[in-house]
Amino acid sequence: MKSDGLRNGIVFTNKARCRDCYRCVRACPVKAIKMEDAQANVEDELCIHCGTCIRECPQGAKQYKNEIEKVKALLKGDVKPAVSIAPSFAGFYNSWETKRIPSALRKLGFVHIAETAVGAYYSAKLSLEYIESGRSSVNIASACPAIINYIEKYQPKFVNSLIPVNSPMIAHAKAIKQKFGGNKPVVFIGPCIAKKGEAEREEYEGLIDAVLTFEELADLFEEEEIIPGRCEESGFDEIPAGNARLYALAGGQSKTVNMDSGHFSTDVVAISGYDEIRDLLESVDPSRDNIIIEPLFCNSGCINGPGSKSEKKIFDRKKSLLKYNAEKEVNDNPEVPDIYLTTEYKSKEVAREEFTEEEIKKVLAKTGKTTPEDELNCGACGYLSCRDKAKAVLKGMAEHEMCIPYVRRMAEQRTDKIIESSPNGIVILDDELKILSMNPAFKRFFMCSDSVCGKNISYLMDPEPFVELASKPIKMLEATVQHDKYNIVCHQKMYMLQEDNQYVGIFVNITKNISDREMLDELRNETITQARELLDHQINMAQNLAKVLGENTARGEKLVENLLKLSKDDNDKNSRNDNRWLMDLYSR
Repeated sequence: MKSDGLRNGIVFTNKARCRDCYRCVRACPVKAIKMEDAQANVEDELCIHCGTCIRECPQGAKQYKNEIEKVKALLKGDVKPAVSIAPSFAGFYNSWETKRIPSALRKLGFVHIAETAVGAYYSAKLSLEYIESGRSSVNIASACPAIINYIEKYQPKFVNSLIPVNSPMIAHAKAIKQKFGGNKPVVFIGPCIAKKGEAEREEYEGLIDAVLTFEELADLFEEEEIIPGRCEESGFDEIPAGNARLYALAGGQSKTVNMDSGHFSTDVVAISGYDEIRDLLESVDPSRDNIIIEPLFCNSGCINGPGSKSEKKIFDRKKSLLKYNAEKEVNDNPEVPDIYLTTEYKSKEVAREEFTEEEIKKVLAKTGKTTPEDELNCGACGYLSCRDKAKAVLKGMAEHEMCIPYVRRMAEQRTDKIIESSPNGIVILDDELKILSMNPAFKRFFMCSDSVCGKNISYLMDPEPFVELASKPIKMLEATVQHDKYNIVCHQKMYMLQEDNQYVGIFVNITKNISDREMLDELRNETITQARELLDHQINMAQNLAKVLGENTARGEKLVENLLKLSKDDNDKNSRNDNRWLMDLYSR
């Protein structure tokens, strides 16, 4: 489990992965999830650290405090840590692996490796003594920290019914500290998220230095390149007594000290799972009933803890644990160390806000619930009823938009508005091609009203495109059709709604476009004609001009020729006159 989100207490949300699905809200037994800006945040003061949301979140957005780096630092310290591993470990590993886990832990650097079942015997023994003292008529075993959190916060009337004895984890840690000195670091390993919170309780300060889940342990083995299956077989450094290894199963505490073998005249009830625990506590009256309750918050007990991603089935885990318990050596002469193993539990009751009926109705009205019939109580938002969700909104834990039917209805209304205001005609037909509905644009195009609903589309137009769509394996038809009856031309798209077995037709009126195109074509043709006429005119002018120019040129040439000729004649005549003048001059 990689903590790449923003931490907020023991359990928190990785916001990058949260997908606003409300699954954690539905799963959380105490509704400690606050929806804000479509993000599901865990409110630590309300949370009981049961890890249900972590197990249920499909996106891995719910995560828990990771302590791998803290353990690494302890392993590098001068005083090497001891490790206490929960009895449920045998249910998560194969039989051959359980014999190698102690060696793998030693290879990591732990110097004292023991099963928490050692401390479980101490807790069970002292719990039996407390019950026998008769100080309470209702006695609730206190091994499960999620149960402790639940009762302190949500069932405070049973706080005094909790057996005031330390859990196996705390009892074992105290025994280790006594044996090796108070400065000996102790690391607990198990499948439980709530153990991380238990280790941080003020009264247990300094007892547990770090808590790893089996998931974190697997990551640590991987980081340190340790493969448990390749390690040699070895044993633990301590041997538990009785059936303390069964503590991880419902009824395990009773079996540890034989509390279920006619030891008491009162009922001993071993239960697991939130629903059973809640139902039992709601029916028990501490002032009247005489009962011993041994509860484990996770269904089927600790072998179903959220801190392990084991692929083994629950039944197989239980079978593995029972086999391990039957085969392992048992300490027949246990001694409870002389340590103080009692504690005190106090009410930490979560404030219960009360709201008036008017306030609740006002919230319900915002999601369209104005009458009791409108309250679907579908649970899609994560709450059991619409009223519960309304109260959560008033508490600031929920948002109006969490109501899925309301959001869907709003989306449908927006879709309806889009269809109603569309400039394109839209018609919907049933499987017999009868008109189911149509928008205003369609009515305007085809000059009809709602009175045609129920009639075949052939009443308004040629049904052939729809008939073809219904009879052939095609998804959509597209064509441009002229509807002479309505003096319009439409570009049409028709397709089938498979799930509803209905047909949709969308009609785009392109009459104006075609008219504009025809006018443009007419203008273009007229322009071409005029251009041709102008060109012909220019050609004729050029030809006429050329002719005129040709005639003028000929006339000019003749005139020049005559002028030249005339000039020559004049020259000859002058020349003769000049000659006569000269002759007359010489004769004198």
